[in-house]
Amino acid sequence: DLKARVAEAAALTGQTPHSFILDAIAEKAADVERRSKFAALADERLAQVAETGMTVAWEDVRRYLVDRVDGKKPRRPVGRKLR
Repeated sequence: DLKARVAEAAALTGQTPHSFILDAIAEKAADVERRSKFAALADERLAQVAETGMTVAWEDVRRYLVDRVDGKKPRRPVGRKLR
């Protein structure tokens, strides 16, 4: 039963069941907000690609990111028109 599961999980984390439930709700709300912002950003960027026709090849982006992780200071990849 859910009530017993919540009580057991709360006890394992040193919380009251009420506090555990509030934390779970806050975590779920933050997840939904994060996903919503991500989707909005994706929609913005897709609209920008549709408007300008400019994209950056994945290979160029990957090389740029790998170089940055390696401590190099690469130039940002250049956008190109879609074919």
